[in-house]
Amino acid sequence: MDTKSDIRAFLASRRAKITPQQAGLPAYGGNRRVPGLRREEVALLAGVSIDYYVRLERGHLAGASQEVLDAVSNALQLDDAERAHLHDLARAVAKRPATRTRRARGPLRDSTLRVLHSMTDSPAFIRNGRLDLLAVNRLGRALYAPLFTDDAPRPANIARFQFLNPTSRDFFPDWDTSVNTTVSLLRTEAGRAPHDNDLTGLIGELVTRSEEFRTAWAKHNVRLHHTGSKSFRHPAVGELTLDFDAMELPAQPGLTLTAYSAQPHTPAHDALQLLAAWAATEDAAATTDR
Repeated sequence: MDTKSDIRAFLASRRAKITPQQAGLPAYGGNRRVPGLRREEVALLAGVSIDYYVRLERGHLAGASQEVLDAVSNALQLDDAERAHLHDLARAVAKRPATRTRRARGPLRDSTLRVLHSMTDSPAFIRNGRLDLLAVNRLGRALYAPLFTDDAPRPANIARFQFLNPTSRDFFPDWDTSVNTTVSLLRTEAGRAPHDNDLTGLIGELVTRSEEFRTAWAKHNVRLHHTGSKSFRHPAVGELTLDFDAMELPAQPGLTLTAYSAQPHTPAHDALQLLAAWAATEDAAATTDR
């Protein structure tokens, strides 16, 4: 990853989204040559010199203090995810390779796997920052069945499935929203771990093979992904929309446990029960075939 290039593109793209009126600046007549705010307007709002802000936007965040980063974030009206991303980029450009943030490597903890598999009523999985599904419980594997076909690549990867497998457009009814979330998560992870070769390889593959990914990646959108809802069109049980909660695993940095659930006495809850019955049938068939 070229962190300085990412900083330039990120700050320029955020600046382009804010109009002078939204920033509380006077609106002058005449044509503006740039969308959104000019660099000098951001500098004014952030309380720094124009020359200094230009240096920041050129990627020179290494010496910027937290106060300056916060001032720029306020000027650009960044949300929580964007603020965190700006700080991640500043840390990434300032650190030497020897001081990189450690990401989880090696096998998952046995205790973590016990927790995952004890969740018998909720589809759940553990993923890393590049969206590899490292472990899934029984219902999770059933829910994401199209990612676990015999000919699917391993480890199962949500981003690769969404952009490179045509069946993903049927599996995710709201495909555009779903893939924009995926790209935003990958962009966020790229800010946290710019030297992760596996992540860089995945992004390079998707940029090369998917026009939709290239377009979304160039927007430099980021997001936090802790709770919400997601829709599926499952090949066995039909459409269902489930709530999810995503919890980072402090004992293994960079890993996240995601669990889906549904309110009792709702169509989504009924669909989950049907999914459990289908999974049991599939398990029985697999046992018989051995």
